[in-house]
Amino acid sequence: MIEYLYAGLTILAGFIGAILILKIFGFLEKKAATTENQMDDILFASIKRPLAISSIFISIYYALLQIPLPADYSWLVDAKAFNVAFIIIATWIISSFFHNFVSNYGKVLCSKTDSELDDKIFSILESSIKYIIWFLGFVYILNYLEIEITPIIASAGVASIAITFAAKDIISNFFGGAMILADKPFEVGDRVKINGELGDIVSVGVRSTRVKTLNHQLLTIPNSVFSTSIVTNYAMPDVKLKVKIPVSVAYGSDVKRVKEVLMEIAEEAAKEEDYILENPAPSVYFLEYGQSSLNYMMVIWAGRFNMSWEVMDKINFLIDEKFREEGIEIPFPQMDVHLKKDFS
Repeated sequence: MIEYLYAGLTILAGFIGAILILKIFGFLEKKAATTENQMDDILFASIKRPLAISSIFISIYYALLQIPLPADYSWLVDAKAFNVAFIIIATWIISSFFHNFVSNYGKVLCSKTDSELDDKIFSILESSIKYIIWFLGFVYILNYLEIEITPIIASAGVASIAITFAAKDIISNFFGGAMILADKPFEVGDRVKINGELGDIVSVGVRSTRVKTLNHQLLTIPNSVFSTSIVTNYAMPDVKLKVKIPVSVAYGSDVKRVKEVLMEIAEEAAKEEDYILENPAPSVYFLEYGQSSLNYMMVIWAGRFNMSWEVMDKINFLIDEKFREEGIEIPFPQMDVHLKKDFS
């Protein structure tokens, strides 16, 4: 009967030890929070609970050694069972440490960038690192218990191949997002053109990127498409945009005076509107003798890529006003002056 009393006291001592461990490490964690170094915080957080559980486990193990056990339960005090339990606890500590390490330092790195994609990638890494370490710990336990692991690994390999084929698009989109993060061909708010679609980047996710078109439609484009397509970014290297405006006048017009008037229009527009730039300076070119008109090209620089229609509207009004004053005739077939924007 006395052995059961000793066993009970041993277990009680284990629980008291667990409580003391939690109290001591709680105090140490508060002290560590006052320091700039995060490694002590990570270390204390990783080993506090596993050590408390270890105290309880050791007390139960030694309590069982003090009482007679039926033959069917003798494996509970076997050295292998004791070692397996400590491998599990060690795996717990290692997985917690690396999880906390990635979580803390990953957030610091992500906070230094404006992109949301790296935050999402680190979130996936933060979750997956636990499973990787626990899987390695499980394989080590099987090896320690001399259980054949080759069939298990082979089965896992077949399963992983099947999953890889099933999740091919998910994987390609994930790595496409990682390439966008690394290469940074665009950022949220940039205007891009991809596969004939023109719009502004709204968000960049792990699987897809959302683009708002000029018609205010939202396109969801897989990241793998961005990684394998030619993307034109109108916000890089800066946000200004060259707007090309073709203008035609009737034969018999004074070609020199027409060019002067168009230059006056461009310069006046630049002085009146802040969305039209004076530098780079606007320019006008007499390009060709057309079938029924003399053809010019005005080159105007918009302050932002999304101000092209405002530029065209302003220039359109000034052309109509100045041409009427100067008596410059526009050929009848092109009485409606079509101002075309060229993003090139």
